[in-house]
Amino acid sequence: MKHKYNVGASVYFTASNVARPGASGTYEVIRQLPTDGDDCQYRIKHSAEAFERVAKESQLAIS
Repeated sequence: MKHKYNVGASVYFTASNVARPGASGTYEVIRQLPTDGDDCQYRIKHSAEAFERVAKESQLAIS
């Protein structure tokens, strides 16, 4: 399975219902991660946060 987004891409992350409500927004792709079943995963970072998140490709869209 091929990743849709490249490192450095600006993406819009939509948090799931179980995640923190303020998590949705524009992030930068930091790293491509191995797939989780049939969904690619990424490490993403928001400029206003000191930490990175892991997101599935189905939670991302072009920003």
